[in-house]
Amino acid sequence: MSRRPPKDRSAQEKGRRAPVASEARGPFRPASPDLVILYGAHAVRAALTGRKRKLLTLYATETALPRINDLAQAAGLAQRLVDARDLERRLGPDAVHQGLMLEARPLPHAEISDIVAVSGVVLALDQITDPHNVGAILRTACAFNVDAVIVTERHSPEFSGALAKAASGALEYVTIVSVVNLARALDDLAARGYARVGLDSEGAESLSTIALSKPLVLALGAEGKGLRRLTRERCDAVARLELPGPIKSLNVSNACAAALSVVTMRLA
Repeated sequence: MSRRPPKDRSAQEKGRRAPVASEARGPFRPASPDLVILYGAHAVRAALTGRKRKLLTLYATETALPRINDLAQAAGLAQRLVDARDLERRLGPDAVHQGLMLEARPLPHAEISDIVAVSGVVLALDQITDPHNVGAILRTACAFNVDAVIVTERHSPEFSGALAKAASGALEYVTIVSVVNLARALDDLAARGYARVGLDSEGAESLSTIALSKPLVLALGAEGKGLRRLTRERCDAVARLELPGPIKSLNVSNACAAALSVVTMRLA
């Protein structure tokens, strides 16, 4: 009597794991570099109305769909009814999705030459990696009508998911320029007539009194590290916020909001 060949345990394990991965993905597309996930009412609504990116599929719960249905139909977007538990499995239990998730393609790439001067102010983010901070900065930039936000290709978060939620729709309205080398980008801006001011809690000059002119690029450093040496060297000045309380530094997104308030009033 012949014996059966022993079963490959690794194949058995793969067979057991496959349904788990499929279940976690549910009805959604698998993650890929050219897939952006937007969730939450503001982020999804802005993408539907902004029409700046290719939209793929809208997933909505039975409760949330009526609030977005007209916009989805106007955009000619495929809609799928899902359970809130499906969204939680895809996004994680802590994601405040409000019953809405949108699969889309990334925004079109923008160059420094694409920046259109309206407010005359541009932000440059020096390797700020926290998605909530970058999202909050984008929301503030949109509120102050900033012309563009420049980020580095490396050491920047994905412009999707939690960042998009924190931006509250600003991703669809703010021009985002991704560059390989921030120092060279600041040189390019200087050649185009931009004044370059770095923000640092220990800056030698006050943002309230320093000479400011349009167009202006305001450089912000990462939490803890601050502005890198080459970025600092490219700035025409490094300024601080004047804070009356005993704490002299702010979270970078809060510092951005305070700085833009000062800059906007002074350049008006």
